[in-house]
Amino acid sequence: MHVPAPTLLADLGGTNVRFAVSDPAASMPFQMDNVRRYQVSDFASLADAIRQYFTDSGLRAQHALIAAAGRIYDGETVQITNNPWAISAHKLQAELGLQSVRLVNDFAAQSMAVMLLQPSDLVPVGKLPLPQLGAQDEQTFVIVGPGTGLGVGGLLLRQGKCSVLQTEGGHAGFAAHTPEDIEILTRLNQRYGRVSNERLISGNGLVNLYTVLCEIAGQTPETLKPEDISARANANSDSLCVQVVETFTGIFGSVAGDLVMTLGAWDGAYLTGGLVPILLPWMERGGFRERFEAKGRFRVMMEQVPTQAIMNPEPGLIGAAALAVVDSGGSLLRRK
Repeated sequence: MHVPAPTLLADLGGTNVRFAVSDPAASMPFQMDNVRRYQVSDFASLADAIRQYFTDSGLRAQHALIAAAGRIYDGETVQITNNPWAISAHKLQAELGLQSVRLVNDFAAQSMAVMLLQPSDLVPVGKLPLPQLGAQDEQTFVIVGPGTGLGVGGLLLRQGKCSVLQTEGGHAGFAAHTPEDIEILTRLNQRYGRVSNERLISGNGLVNLYTVLCEIAGQTPETLKPEDISARANANSDSLCVQVVETFTGIFGSVAGDLVMTLGAWDGAYLTGGLVPILLPWMERGGFRERFEAKGRFRVMMEQVPTQAIMNPEPGLIGAAALAVVDSGGSLLRRK
């Protein structure tokens, strides 16, 4: 734990890295006007990209907190999919002359971001109001995010302190609930063997659903990217793409509801990831909540669990800022 001091935040993926500088002691520890994005391919190392950010922004920091899309080994190193940089916290600290460098999983950061989000960052999906953080001594939330993959995390509030539960829930097996689900599962099982939730609820999941629904309809699928499918659906120019996003949002609701029950996250579910803002209009039409609540004897309980979409484009950096506050001994709940 260190005295609150400016902290460099990084949100590191396979293609891009985003930076900001946070003041953990400030009432608003994250400022959007500090954010800059760089392409990984433009730099030989993370240290080079950080130097460029310091030059471009005119900002400085002696501490760094890096949220990386990969598994952190011993808190020291991380291997990121599709990213050539070899990252070691100790080496990076020495190379840049920093006082500390901490690596965290990107979804641990996205889960902690909930603590700093403002009401304007959130859109309720369904009729329930946004949850009040800290309203009870013990609260449990689930954070689920479809993007390149499917991230799942838990946020635990206990007696004024918050912590993150990191999981690989996106790789749990897909549970079919409707005749259409069963047909989709059968066809994906023939292709992949075991079918995880991520096979359906992710960018590639949109493509998988499109391909399978084309086969079921007796149509030849075109070569479409996830953004092509969502664009055609939003333009109402392709009835099959409309069916794909309707099916996607229904299954997403079912998966999110299963996660609430698995983690005991009765206080709420936060929906994050790159696909959520794009597909939000479809989620708001009812299919998401219907499948979310359709849990048999637990329906009445599930009807009381709020779901909210995170619309802020930088949940990874916001979560890193929240972690920096905790690292410096500050309280996040007192800010709410």
